[in-house]
Order: sequence, then structure tokens, then C-alpha cells
Amino acid sequence: MIGWFGGDKNEKPLPKELGPLSAAIGGALEIDFLSLEAEALGGEPAMPLPRSGPFIIAGYGEVALDAATVLSRYYDEDHRIIQVMSTSGQPGDAVDDISFYQPWDSVVPAGQSEWNRWTGPNGLIGQPSYDADGILYNRFWGDGPERAQLVEFVEKVDDGEEQRSIHQTCMLYYRPLGSTREMLLINVERDLDLAQSQAGSSVEFLIGYGLAPADVRRV
Repeated sequence: MIGWFGGDKNEKPLPKELGPLSAAIGGALEIDFLSLEAEALGGEPAMPLPRSGPFIIAGYGEVALDAATVLSRYYDEDHRIIQVMSTSGQPGDAVDDISFYQPWDSVVPAGQSEWNRWTGPNGLIGQPSYDADGILYNRFWGDGPERAQLVEFVEKVDDGEEQRSIHQTCMLYYRPLGSTREMLLINVERDLDLAQSQAGSSVEFLIGYGLAPADVRRV
């Protein structure tokens, strides 16, 4: 039995596999956007389409939306997101939906009147459509001509060194792009960590596209 458990005591444990894609912080995913490029032909995207290649995971976030749906997010250093919907969020869980988002713009409202313009009872976020500098998007969540209630949740985000709780209030919009859809996620983010909450919130705009599970693989 000589040599049993004789490894280096200072050796770091293997990174923990996270979420349905079974990928660890510091690990890599390979994204193939060829199908998206083909489907988007004939359309004019709001920003250049993402390029196929490696996606190095810098953080992982998770939130249970309801009893049967877990939202899992893999982040890279550029704040791009691979978003996965599954039943449990556990490694190897079947992927119900997968999409990719990249930052487009960011606004920090100066005061309460500015916040009311965005999130108040008649605010821009939640209206049936949103005009982004001449690019018109229709609301994806909620039917009817009235302003829809915004979706709220707290996402637990881990970057491998610390965990944070990010309160998010958001609405999803879309527009046709070739034979696919371009999504616009408008998200109000607030870090609930005591040291960060004093800095206030921001309105984040992210452009996204649906993917097939086969378009993303762990490497």
C-alpha cells in the first residue's frame, strides 16, 4: 500500500464542473457560429456577428426561475454570456434552450427622474416595442399593448475567488434577422454585495442569438 494518498499536499483540486455544460471556471467552450451566420444572411445585425472560436470561462451564474427551470450563465472576461436553460442546472442535465449574448451598450441614469424614464410605471423598459437608435425591437415577453411587468431575479455569480449576488430587472425584445431572430436583453443590474451596492445600478443592453446545443461543446 506504499504510495496511497501520497500526492502533493499543496496540489490544487480539480476545478469543479458547473452547470449543464459541465464546464469549470478557467475551462473553455468552443462555439460554432456558422449556422447563425447562414441564418442571418440578408439581415443587418445591430453589431458584428460573433466569430466562432474558444470561449474561456471567467465566471458562472445560476438562478432557479421556478421549480422546473434553472438559468445557468457562463461568462468570459469580455462579459459575453452563454446562457442555458435546463431542469436542474446540474452537470450533464439536458439543455432545453441555449443562447449567446454580448454587451452592446450601457447607461448609468443620473438620478431618480432618469430612473423613472427607464423603469417607472411608464418607463421605456417593458413597453411593447423599443427603438434603439432607429433599430426597432418588439417585446418578446408579455402580450398586449400595455407596458409589461419586468422580470426580476437574483443571480448568484461565482468567479472562482468570490461569489456575488446580482439583482436583475429585465425585459427581452427581438426583431427578425434573415431567417432567425436578433434578441435585445435590457437589464438593470445591482450588486447586492454591501461594498458594491453604494455604487448604484446600471442599465445594460445585450445583443443575443439562439443557438443549437451542438453549436457549443466543452474542450
